[in-house]
Amino acid sequence: MASVTYDLASRVYTPGARPAINQLDLEIADGEFLVLVGPSGCGKSTALRMLAGLEEISEGRILIGGEDVSHVSPKDRDIAMVFQNYALYPHMSVSENMGFALKIAGVSKEERAERVHKAAEILDLVPYLDRKPKALSGGQRQRVAMGRAIVRSPKVFLMDEPLSNLDAKLRVQTRTQIAALTRDLKTTTVYVTHDQVEAMTMGDRVCVLKDGVLQQVDSPRNLYDEPANVFVAGFIGSPAMSLFKTTHDGSSVSLGEDRLPIPGSSLTKANTDEVILGVRPEDMALSEDGSGIPMVVDVVEELGADAYIYGNPQGISTFQPVIVRVNGRRPPAKGETVRLKPQPDAVHLFDIETGLRLNGEPPVGTPHAQLADVEALAEADG
Repeated sequence: MASVTYDLASRVYTPGARPAINQLDLEIADGEFLVLVGPSGCGKSTALRMLAGLEEISEGRILIGGEDVSHVSPKDRDIAMVFQNYALYPHMSVSENMGFALKIAGVSKEERAERVHKAAEILDLVPYLDRKPKALSGGQRQRVAMGRAIVRSPKVFLMDEPLSNLDAKLRVQTRTQIAALTRDLKTTTVYVTHDQVEAMTMGDRVCVLKDGVLQQVDSPRNLYDEPANVFVAGFIGSPAMSLFKTTHDGSSVSLGEDRLPIPGSSLTKANTDEVILGVRPEDMALSEDGSGIPMVVDVVEELGADAYIYGNPQGISTFQPVIVRVNGRRPPAKGETVRLKPQPDAVHLFDIETGLRLNGEPPVGTPHAQLADVEALAEADG
């Protein structure tokens, strides 16, 4: 086990071009499960491959257990990587696949067998040790790949979207197993995914990247409740946060014909008289007194106990269709006009110039998220 440090680490593929990873400054504690998440092309896999030694570091350092490994070969970093594709040898049995790295390292046959069997017990693979990969399901093959990493007892596990080839039901089951397993082993784990549900349910902390720049690293709960900037606000959450562009007078914001009072002095921090207002689907209520923002319901998603309605409100500028969680047993009908009222104590406010959070203090070093980032949120792969 060991801590991991990215010390202002950068990766530049083409001189003069935007870095794939730009001065990543990140501390990962010994035994921590950290998830790297972000839209496609944000640099999360590059960051993982830099740690593995599969990508060179252009600037800065990477440390494992306090030791600078920036220029150490991958085989000498004492890490184990689980890839998106299982990369199993088809002609070898499960047992041989799991013990192959130990065999190459010169571990005795008896010790190999003991370590493989122990890992197989942890992963419920004992009945399959003599089978070939083609006789296994996708979930079983991924567990074999996990077992191949576990038997090495590395300082750090690196996982690059290991569940992306599994069907939806198996993904849920396997991510639960991986999270429980890594916590039992107490091995530092860095896990890459584009699926924010995986990130929020598995990670001790989640690191959000965009264009190679760290946007925020925090617990899943804090990312959801206190996003540091408008990009994180729009990216984290499923369904996504609704974002409005509106004006303020220092104590309230305009919502069409109504005004929403904002407690505290958050609005006085804004650089202009315009702000971005964010509201989670569960924090937007349907008004029954005729007040609020009118919206025609375009889509209704019925999910049983809950339902979500989508639409474009009238009289206020939005960046994406607004999403509201409603009673799943009595949802409004498609084409019906409803009136929306955000809960004042649950809204999120962001500066329209910098994109930074206004209510509450953003973490030190949080980069600016320009308005152009907001307008690109609808295209974010997340």
